Amino acid sequence: MEPKNRELLIEGAKDFGIDLDEKTLNAFDLFLAELLKWNQKINLTAIRTEKEIIIKHFLDSLSVSPYLLRPASVLDIGSGAGFPGIPLKMVASSLDVTLLDSVRKKVDFQRHIIRSLGLVGIEAIHGRAEDREIRQKMERQFDCVLSRAFSDLQSLLLLSDPFLRDGGIALAMKGKVKEEAVHALNKEGKPRYRLQKIVPFTLPFTSLKRTILLFEKQ
Repeated sequence: MEPKNRELLIEGAKDFGIDLDEKTLNAFDLFLAELLKWNQKINLTAIRTEKEIIIKHFLDSLSVSPYLLRPASVLDIGSGAGFPGIPLKMVASSLDVTLLDSVRKKVDFQRHIIRSLGLVGIEAIHGRAEDREIRQKMERQFDCVLSRAFSDLQSLLLLSDPFLRDGGIALAMKGKVKEEAVHALNKEGKPRYRLQKIVPFTLPFTSLKRTILLFEKQ
């Protein structure tokens, strides 16, 4: 990782209340190098430069860290190359993280990173949240289900429901959203959920508007 990009990671993480120590920075360095290497052969991400990966993958993943209880069990649906689940585990070892993705090669990469970083209390599963076997195996096991893979909030809430304990949180990571539409969805479409919080922010070192949405399962 270039020194200037390392500083971006350090300073950007501070925006979310995270102080990265040398060991964790070295782990992010390894993650970045492996992602760039694997991405030459496998389409893990369309983001291909160091700086963009640090900002749009690493820092974006860390943005939800302040809103996760410690300890907590977390399911990351549609985790792709491991985002946001792996970076969150890297900065909060007490989280128990499960990554779920339908693309085998992406899950293979996740498992490679987990082994390479020596992470414990995290697993990568190949499958879909809609699969009956997956739902039955992990029914009501999680304190939080999160994703940045869904454009449709209603779909995320429906898919999260079987996995969440009562009182658990469905957390959506999205771009800019219309708050009135979110309130309408919560009021009319999903009585099993209570809208707990809407957190708009600007992704560090960019003008990109992001929103974190937290729904509590009733």
